[in-house]
Amino acid sequence: MQKMTPQISEVDTVVNNLSELQEDATVPRNVRIQIQNTIKNLKANTELPIKVNKALNELDEISNDVNLQSYARTQIWNVMSVLEKLH
Repeated sequence: MQKMTPQISEVDTVVNNLSELQEDATVPRNVRIQIQNTIKNLKANTELPIKVNKALNELDEISNDVNLQSYARTQIWNVMSVLEKLH
């Protein structure tokens, strides 16, 4: 059995958190679509630093959406802080 590196498990945690946020019906549709794209990019078969940078940029853009509720924005900031540790 292959052992997962801590970085990969952190990315999986981020993807799970974003998936929960994406399924929240109170999150605006355009934000859910952006979150879906971020998840797709995090699952892509590219180098970790590239995936993390791209995700951080996308999440920063999402967090600035005026239609986003404060609790969702806080969740996105929490995800960003986890990704910044991997950066």
